[in-house]
Amino acid sequence: MAASTASTAAVNPSAFQTSSSATRLALPPPYSKTFFNIPTKTLPKPLHITPSKKNPISDIISTYKKSETLASDTRFQSNDDDGGDDKPREECGVVGIYKDPEASRLCYLALHALQHRGQEGAGIVTVHDGVLHSVTGVGLVSEVFNESKLDKLPGDTAIGHVRYSTAGSSMLKNVQPFVAGYKFGSVGVAHNGNLVNYQSLRADLEENGSIFNTTSDTEVVLHLIAISKQRPFFLRIVEACEKLEGAYSMVFLTEDKLVAVRDPFGFRPLVMGRRANGAIVFASETCALDLIEATYEREVLPGEIIVVDKEGVQSFCLMPHPEPKSCIFEHIYFALPNSIVFGRSVYQSRHKFGEILATESPVDCDVVIAVPDSGVVAAIGYAAKAGVPFQQGLIRSHYVGRTFIEPSQKIRDFGVKLKLAPVRAVLEGKRVVVVDDSIVRGTTSSKIVRLLKEAGAKEVHMRIASPPIVASCYYGVDTPSAGELISNRMSVEEIREFIGSDSLAFLPIERLKGELGMEESKGFCYACFTGDYPVEPLGKVKRIGDFIDDGLSGSMGSIDGGWLAGIKKKVNLKEEVNFSV
Repeated sequence: MAASTASTAAVNPSAFQTSSSATRLALPPPYSKTFFNIPTKTLPKPLHITPSKKNPISDIISTYKKSETLASDTRFQSNDDDGGDDKPREECGVVGIYKDPEASRLCYLALHALQHRGQEGAGIVTVHDGVLHSVTGVGLVSEVFNESKLDKLPGDTAIGHVRYSTAGSSMLKNVQPFVAGYKFGSVGVAHNGNLVNYQSLRADLEENGSIFNTTSDTEVVLHLIAISKQRPFFLRIVEACEKLEGAYSMVFLTEDKLVAVRDPFGFRPLVMGRRANGAIVFASETCALDLIEATYEREVLPGEIIVVDKEGVQSFCLMPHPEPKSCIFEHIYFALPNSIVFGRSVYQSRHKFGEILATESPVDCDVVIAVPDSGVVAAIGYAAKAGVPFQQGLIRSHYVGRTFIEPSQKIRDFGVKLKLAPVRAVLEGKRVVVVDDSIVRGTTSSKIVRLLKEAGAKEVHMRIASPPIVASCYYGVDTPSAGELISNRMSVEEIREFIGSDSLAFLPIERLKGELGMEESKGFCYACFTGDYPVEPLGKVKRIGDFIDDGLSGSMGSIDGGWLAGIKKKVNLKEEVNFSV
């Protein structure tokens, strides 16, 4: 039980392959065509874009002003401020569809399936008769698009994007996909990830005369493509990506091509599928393929660029790449359980994580419950291994907006109570194990424990289906600064005291790696658990998500907490987190 002791606190103890230097990836049929017969464009084309926006800019500004008024009214509370959603958040999701007569509607449905990856804005770009058509808006997919909006998106090829903003108001100009014109035509791009060298790239481009319309790192990619001298188009993407550092899974749309690309480390997921009519589909997760009845074929490999056009599907090595470092949090929290991510079933991963917790950190209990929704599968695994019934002890409301009106007489833990309702019949007089996917700041966990005890739970034992988060993510995930992470400041026992549970245990990182397999485990990024960054954040970089993206005014350097000064010192897990009881 040494492993259990190392990661548990209690009051009463009761395959990836590294690519060669070849420029072409070896792939099974039908990916065997050569790319070199593609005709090269020589005549410049004017940019044709038909924008159709959900809200005019005046509406955005007035909405922002209203939000300031709401913030000053103490009756209005924010879910996030109340700690009701204290989780890391995925920044965005992308979709690409080639040669389907209902491309825009299928893209719309696929974005619905990826809504969990971003709820602040959505957009679709299609191409028809050589013209790129764009509809973007602030809000959920169902709020941005309707029948009339989709009618404005003709064509059989499309890309789409959902985004999550981490601060301020989601400015419409920052909602992707972005569309831009350059000498040889126009191009649209949708990006999932985060570029750690964004500021230096932007500064260099501005020094040479580039003018930026947004504050998104994705716009840098468009500028790099525009200034490239390479031909044909996909070589412009290659040259641009050679200058990028960090995480990027992107889909590009031109007048005649759909291009998918993934960074050499493969931080963020991107998969490829095919519909019965032959249409090619790219998406961040396989759940999007399932909804539109596309058959999953494979991942877009780390460091791979796939070009789809009238010549077929062509695959090339973007650049020689090191060992992949895919984000392990996709399997812990971000992805839907029904998805296949990085070649593994998310459901099976989470179920196994729960089983490991039951083995490593057992406790006498009467019932196992989950913090819905992300903790459910791990809780089922824990219960199955422990031989204890799994029941719904917490019911989640899916209809809570971002702001709400609180009665004048304050209600304790109001934000959490709006989202989670305890079931007294399940909890009263019981010794309860509650399984959650992670603890970030610890504020929500403490409120959940208090909620369960107020509902009559005799004991509450918290089990976390991930190792302690001790470092921020710089690769497209919204996490707080290291100083705000509770596991970076407290030992497990101190966290247990803070949240008020009778015991607390995390998933041991070595057991996590062991479940993935000796070789496969090397292909994942564990930076948030160890502080060991595959791509070291140097100088000034975006800390997380879209902190820069959504500022209504002010310079980039004025954003508090959004930058790192100098080289970040790696977190020493043994120093920062004392696992001893």
